[in-house]
Amino acid sequence: MFLLVGLFLVAYFLPLGSGPQSNAVIGALALVKWYAREHVVLCLVPALFIAGAIAVFVKQGSVLRYLGPGANQFAAYSVAAISGGVLAVCSCTVLPLFAGIYQVGAGIGPATTFLYSGPAVNILAIVLTARVLGPELGLARTIAAVGFSVVIGLIMYLVFRRSEQVRTAAMALGDEAKSEHPFHHHAVLFILLVAVLVFANWGQADDSAGFMAKVFFYKWWITGFAAMVLAVVLGRWYRLSWRWLGLSALIVVILAVLFPDHPILSFGIGSLSLAVILNNSQGEMRDWFDQTWGFAKQILPLLFGGVLVAGLLLGSPGNSGFIPTTWIASLTGGNSIWANLGASVAGAMMYFATLTEVPILEGLISNGMGPGPALALLLAGPAVSLPNLLVIRSIMGTKRTIVYLLLVVGGATVSGILYGFLQAG
Repeated sequence: MFLLVGLFLVAYFLPLGSGPQSNAVIGALALVKWYAREHVVLCLVPALFIAGAIAVFVKQGSVLRYLGPGANQFAAYSVAAISGGVLAVCSCTVLPLFAGIYQVGAGIGPATTFLYSGPAVNILAIVLTARVLGPELGLARTIAAVGFSVVIGLIMYLVFRRSEQVRTAAMALGDEAKSEHPFHHHAVLFILLVAVLVFANWGQADDSAGFMAKVFFYKWWITGFAAMVLAVVLGRWYRLSWRWLGLSALIVVILAVLFPDHPILSFGIGSLSLAVILNNSQGEMRDWFDQTWGFAKQILPLLFGGVLVAGLLLGSPGNSGFIPTTWIASLTGGNSIWANLGASVAGAMMYFATLTEVPILEGLISNGMGPGPALALLLAGPAVSLPNLLVIRSIMGTKRTIVYLLLVVGGATVSGILYGFLQAG
């Protein structure tokens, strides 16, 4: 009843007149629209398929051996930090992948290291930071983000080690069905799925003649080739219907030819076709769909609600929310504890898509933000957000989410203070 009354009051008093309140509402809706267009089909959908595949094809024994409490800790945290950074995804796209490895037995330490490093240790964003905001800030972001991801994971493990031991012990005692396919089948499947995710979201580089720019120019050819090989693998090794795979491929090719300027249409229809084919299959293929759909139902509603609320409060690129960005800039001048803490908290609540944190921060710096708070926002902003935290809570619970948030905010604050002190010296 209280929820319904609250929704009614929000709708009744929705400020749709003129002024900053109206701009905040319009900006929030624009952020949701932009998020739906730019991130759901190309980022989240492939990530959901990968998460579903992890839940079905990656066995708990293997995960416990390499990422569980009894694994080699140096190797576990190194793999988690590096693999997260290589994917170069935003704070929302990493969530299905985090949910997948955590569900099949990864320890809380390596799992949260991966959760933080995915959006924070983003090679493209770090290069853009160095070019736009200066090499010192780019280097500081690199060192702090890589080290910080491991520190967060280690502290999370130490805080929750007893409950984690119980959780992983229960998983180790569970029956583990043998897969219908050899290891190399699954390895190729995951490589192709990750290739589709990475190249479909490959960003444009500043240097038009460099390697990154060339990859961007051919990104859809590379993505299409990976998808074609994936279809062959699914038909030959996983025995999906060649008839339906061929029909789906034909539809995708026709759409790509008719609408070459709208590749998201072909990509979306191809993803939907794969979901339909998996849903009408048997065995592991149907389990793959069930897991993917389960993650989608768990994650997508929370993400859209969180993006809307974050847009209302703190705005979006080009639009101010109920809390103007000028307030944030004025509160984060200098290098005091409160300035760095304010930047960390604001960054943790705002939603930053991949690479958008750099132009936003450029505007804040021009309005008076200090170098320390700038680094604090760079460390907290891309890694967590309000929609991100809502989903994390549904995956690992309220207590773990609060501790994770405090570690991100606290670590970003300390890093900002130290960097500001070095800059002042």
